[in-house]
Amino acid sequence: MPKDPQEVRSHVREVRERANRRASDVARDAGLSRQALHAIESSAAVPSTAVALRLARALDCRVETLFSLGEDAARVHLVGARGASSSTRVQLAEIEGRRLAFPLGGERALRNSADGVITDVRDGLADVRLLVDPGVPGRTAVVSGCDPSLGLLAERAALDGNARVLWRDRPSLDALRDLARGEAHAAGIHLWDARSGEHNLPFVREELGNRAVQVFTLWEWEQGLIVARGNPKGVRSPADLAREDVRLANRARGAGSRLLLDAWLDAAGVTPEVRAALPGYEHAYPTHLALARAVARGEADVGPGPRSTALAFDLDFVPLHLERFDLVVPSEHLDHPGVRALLTAARHDAFRAELEALGGYDTRHVGERPLVPRAQTP
Repeated sequence: MPKDPQEVRSHVREVRERANRRASDVARDAGLSRQALHAIESSAAVPSTAVALRLARALDCRVETLFSLGEDAARVHLVGARGASSSTRVQLAEIEGRRLAFPLGGERALRNSADGVITDVRDGLADVRLLVDPGVPGRTAVVSGCDPSLGLLAERAALDGNARVLWRDRPSLDALRDLARGEAHAAGIHLWDARSGEHNLPFVREELGNRAVQVFTLWEWEQGLIVARGNPKGVRSPADLAREDVRLANRARGAGSRLLLDAWLDAAGVTPEVRAALPGYEHAYPTHLALARAVARGEADVGPGPRSTALAFDLDFVPLHLERFDLVVPSEHLDHPGVRALLTAARHDAFRAELEALGGYDTRHVGERPLVPRAQTP
């Protein structure tokens, strides 16, 4: 039976135990008997304003941390919580039995509506005042990955009506590690292993070990060098990046485009020592769009990335590699309504036509499942 939305819910015991405080000590500090504190902790009694304030003082927290109204509040685990505080807006999802909050910041804070607002933060946990139906987090799938087209795919998936998909713009290796930590339902990755000549699967085995997963091909895309309009520096190959007059923009460690760049430089005979000294090599941009924006502004001459991003900023492009972009889904999440909606949307003709119109995408193999051999155990 659902809770009365006006019922006062007590979180006093959780806060007290998290602070390693004995009930007798908290009762004494708040001027209460042990029996009165027990009644409040079990929600059998609603404290007066004065008692609530004394409890908050005794436990060094806000009253809102100790009490909430029915389903209007939730206690959640913060993800990527640097700088999160009271009044930070968040989006919510449930993964592996935990309710997670993803703070909205930067451009996302202006483009996305929030599921709740943080009222208190402590030790990686937050109290959140809900702004949506309490069932929304359970219908929400989180997909991590760096291709901006995942945002378009998430919007298409939302048309299903029974699910929602939150896209987190994360480098490919970080996306796999989000899965390993239970902070995503799926990861979109593009990781080229130059030693084996394989896309993605060696990294899935290394990061997720023997965990049961399914890998679905979403699309293939052209990867290469993003250069200014007209290519004024005359960049034609990775060897040109070693020229003194060329300023490089790079992606963060763990990004698929950075792995490709290093493989191209290796093939061109540019040693790790030489590349580390290249102007801009250590200047890492967090997203494909940020890198392309730097080239468009003249802050750099060239950087690794997909053709679609170059076209979005009216830049030129030197194609070097056709790369597979896969979606990795732990088997336990395959039946999540958001994951099902995501895979269905990826196969939809309208989405595929939109993706190919962006330039540099090939969707002929969408939905195929590359074989993922189990990792070898020592």
